[in-house]
Amino acid sequence: VSSSPEGRVALRSSWRVTSYSSARTTEKPSADLLVTGHVRRISRPRGFSSVVLALEYEVTLQLDLRATRSSGDELTIDARALRETDRFLASADIEAMRKNEEEALRRLSTLLAGRFCDALVEALAQ
Repeated sequence: VSSSPEGRVALRSSWRVTSYSSARTTEKPSADLLVTGHVRRISRPRGFSSVVLALEYEVTLQLDLRATRSSGDELTIDARALRETDRFLASADIEAMRKNEEEALRRLSTLLAGRFCDALVEALAQ
């Protein structure tokens, strides 16, 4: 795996996914696969009370990614699998609420990274 200042990620096709943490970043300009795109995050109040107002918030994480082979062929990855939502508790303590949101984002990002790697391996096998 290599990354560039533009936020692109390149993946060598010889990389086998036995563990998602086994990927390494390098500065090599050529690769068999180039992944580009955006990460989108949406947070909004979800549960309400007449006394406390927001009881919980909902955060949605969406990966808008495209994978292209060095030949220029684009791999098909199901975009619906790269969107997930989680809820976290609201708090009067700003630090506690920030931590709750970070934990929800960590859960979502781990889940979506796994789904993306699975979809990538599946698409490369076709």
